[in-house]
Amino acid sequence: MRTRLLVSLTAPILFLSLSFCQTKGGATADNGTWLFLDTTDIPSLHQHTNHEAMFRKYVGGYNLLVLKAVDIVQAHAMDGGGYFTGMKTRPTESPIGYELKLFGKSLLTPPRTTSYCSGSSYGVLIEALNLIFPDGASLIPDDRYESLRMQEPDGGRREDEIKFWGKWNDDGWGTQYALVQYSGMGEEVIPERARPGDFANIAWTSGVGHSVVFLGWYKKNDQLGMVFWSSQKSTNGFGDVVMCPLSRVKSVKFVRLTHPERLFSFDVQQQVNRDLPGDKVHAPVH
Repeated sequence: MRTRLLVSLTAPILFLSLSFCQTKGGATADNGTWLFLDTTDIPSLHQHTNHEAMFRKYVGGYNLLVLKAVDIVQAHAMDGGGYFTGMKTRPTESPIGYELKLFGKSLLTPPRTTSYCSGSSYGVLIEALNLIFPDGASLIPDDRYESLRMQEPDGGRREDEIKFWGKWNDDGWGTQYALVQYSGMGEEVIPERARPGDFANIAWTSGVGHSVVFLGWYKKNDQLGMVFWSSQKSTNGFGDVVMCPLSRVKSVKFVRLTHPERLFSFDVQQQVNRDLPGDKVHAPVH
């Protein structure tokens, strides 16, 4: 009886481990110092599907798969798809403009074809998880899948702070709340360790924020610049932003996908601390 029980308990863990080992993964390494993009790698187009090809020389592992996921999301709207926010409009805003699916299971029925920032970065996370776990549909428990849904069962809006998507979509450092504290799938990194394919929240000096996929730092005329992908008005939805100087950036928070396997085991009741300071950006550019 004891042997049979041990086999029954370890079999799901073994299956998960084998599936996990068969993926092209592993957390991206960094040497703890600033990495600046070559000038030839600064995107000249807002919309393109070359992120994996352009930035693969800087990163590997999960970060590279995140960049591939950016290309997958961008391919759904090569003109950007449109940017729109409006919780009280009818129909309401759509986080992302296509039917985003995790392991073939729908996470929302989009009320519009437009998107906004946290919906686009979330789409990248979901498409990356689809790449990392090709057998994920047979592994994810119903309560974890439900936590990642972007709508309530009746099609209504899932409010901020509610479950995984609600934490990702929350004001402040949503990617940190969802990936680090809530699910344990990610780790926070300081700005000098940031690498292409990390997720980030930016706090603007205006008081509002932005959720993005970080693509890199660069130098221009002794000033620091940043490249990121997200959905914003300036790119009509999905697209790259090349920004220099960073005078509008008040603080940032970077998160790296490091333990995606915790998708299958995190506590859906886990609470998070939203009272976190952001990180200032001070890079040597001379």
